[in-house]
Amino acid sequence: MSKHQMIEMIRQQNRSAPVEFLLGFDETQLQTYLQRLTDVHGHRGRTSVWVRQGVTRSIVTRMHEMAAA
Repeated sequence: MSKHQMIEMIRQQNRSAPVEFLLGFDETQLQTYLQRLTDVHGHRGRTSVWVRQGVTRSIVTRMHEMAAA
């Protein structure tokens, strides 16, 4: 599947994701996100399970630089 096909499939499930934003990811990252969207689509509740892949970090932080005054 091409990068543009994956972006179209992602946009069908998540219309709030801008195409310009998605273009910044490589095919592997898009495939991972598309699989996640597909896995959770319509399945919620106590029996819903998601297993984090080993390549995905569980905690992500960002440091904001303070602008010089």
